[in-house]
Amino acid sequence: MSLGYAEKLSYIEDVGNVGMVEYFDPSHVLREKIDQLAIMIKKSKHLVVFTGAGISTSCGIPDFRGPKGIWTLQREGKALPEASLPFHRAAPSMTHMALVELEKAGILKFVISQNVDGLHLRSGIPREKLAELHGNSFMETCPSCGEEYFRDFEVETIGLKETSRRCSVAKCGTRLKDTVLDWEDALPTKEMNPAEKHCKQADIVLCLGTSLQITPACNLPLKALRGGGKVVIVNLQKTPKDKKASLVIHGFVDKVIAGVMDQLNMQISPFVRIDLFQIILVQALSNDKRYVNWTLQVASAHGQKAALPFIKSVEISFLDREDYKAAILDKQPFRLKRFSHTMQHVSLCH
Repeated sequence: MSLGYAEKLSYIEDVGNVGMVEYFDPSHVLREKIDQLAIMIKKSKHLVVFTGAGISTSCGIPDFRGPKGIWTLQREGKALPEASLPFHRAAPSMTHMALVELEKAGILKFVISQNVDGLHLRSGIPREKLAELHGNSFMETCPSCGEEYFRDFEVETIGLKETSRRCSVAKCGTRLKDTVLDWEDALPTKEMNPAEKHCKQADIVLCLGTSLQITPACNLPLKALRGGGKVVIVNLQKTPKDKKASLVIHGFVDKVIAGVMDQLNMQISPFVRIDLFQIILVQALSNDKRYVNWTLQVASAHGQKAALPFIKSVEISFLDREDYKAAILDKQPFRLKRFSHTMQHVSLCH
């Protein structure tokens, strides 16, 4: 999970069990359980997936309660783990992308996530088939009209606070708010209601990478039991809900899901990230009217003042003067005086 997000949370004494021991099923047992899960999914009519931090650890995002989790190290008085890459550059895992394929095939009906990393949306899960119970670090919402804005950059606040941007819907303009819950914030009904509805309808709720400790979210999968549905848990640690599950698998989520997809003869498409930006080019005559002055601005599609964390450098070249080149490195501005040439292209380096 984002270390920035963890540091922004209000302090509480009890964050649940931490430093939990990891268990690994023997290889032959793991294979048998993967085959069993594949059969269950193949027969499923209403599959719901419930995800936690363990689905994103392979993306370079630390979890909370594992042996090297954020809460574990904090309780031991140790330094927080270092993410292997910036939060905004984390890419969906194999499991994220497998869920997209299952949704496209009509097998997966709904995803419920406790994560705030935005990777389910970025992977391609439709918003209407996703409940983000604890919010999304890359999402802003308008408290007036309900419009949502999924950003390429991490929103600067948590706790449902106002941000620095406003709603762009005509005749609205209300100050936007972040969507990430702090400890004292109640789960939003907009996310909880469909999550509860789909769990009640589910014949299988597949729990992936979650210790199932945080209430009331952790009780959602059990609602499937009342209608005759089953709960399956894939997690490295034991959970309080294991006794209620029809199948418990102790193994890496990516390995389990990859095995299931193989058994289902389904391919997992690679993730291709798309970031949007706008190029604003303005030209004007110099004061002595001898030259044309060009002003080039590369800005986020979310607004001219929005962050562009995915752009590392910009290079400009000109059609008739190969010797006229300039680059913006590390977002430092540059100025190229006295030219009036046709611009050939602008290339941006990620």
